[in-house]
Amino acid sequence: MPNHLQDTVTLHNGVKMPWFGLGVFKVEDGQEVIDSVKYAIKAGYKSIDTAKIYENEEGVGQAIRESGITRDELFVTTKVWNADQGYDSTLKAFDTSLQKLGLDYLDLYLIHWPGKDKYKETWKALEKLYKDGRVRAIGVSNFHVHHLEDLLADAEIKPMVNQVELHPLLTQVELREYCKKQGIQIEAWSPLAQGQLLDNAVLKEIADKHGKSTAQVILRWDLQNEIVTIPKSIKEHRIIENADVFDFELSAEDMDKINALNQNHRVGPDPDTLLF
Repeated sequence: MPNHLQDTVTLHNGVKMPWFGLGVFKVEDGQEVIDSVKYAIKAGYKSIDTAKIYENEEGVGQAIRESGITRDELFVTTKVWNADQGYDSTLKAFDTSLQKLGLDYLDLYLIHWPGKDKYKETWKALEKLYKDGRVRAIGVSNFHVHHLEDLLADAEIKPMVNQVELHPLLTQVELREYCKKQGIQIEAWSPLAQGQLLDNAVLKEIADKHGKSTAQVILRWDLQNEIVTIPKSIKEHRIIENADVFDFELSAEDMDKINALNQNHRVGPDPDTLLF
């Protein structure tokens, strides 16, 4: 179990990925994203997660350059968008993302959504980028079990990560078990259910018992479930607070109570219906 903000999980190819990072979904490009990434790095975060569709890769790259930290200390993730899926278009999209970030390589490149029918071609492009040494790890995002089974039937390289919507209202137990069996690391986006859980009575009770916030309890629940987590915030005090989850432990009873909150409720789209 991770004990520090810089602790890492070893992916199946040997690359070390931080358990905890900053997500920048819906963070505006320019000063807003520059500030939030710099706050996170200053607070000790080593992992930053963006995507082409977030339209803030340039700001993320500028923040990294201005942070004064060396490139090899950071773990940077971005994602190929549905409109760019396909072999050649994915290779081109990767180059564009790298250029916007101002980086020589990526730590993790993900297929953002399975989409309709191109993810196998897209995966071939990711395999090429990986073999060429342009990205240290490759993976997918929002893939259900049936998408993974279909991909694995033809893949040369198994995805290292599957980043999905995951929080106490959507615990994704079956998917987590499948990924664990396959050696694919699960990562949670929207771990706080876009704020829908912050007033939950069960979580508040557990939080009060530990002298923590509901957000900290949820993020601790992620880590104790061996889930990589990337909460988003633009406020410095919240970025610091979110990462202050290494000085307490949820009991088995706490974990059971949180697990029981599951309603298979999504705050984002279902990957089976986002078919473009």
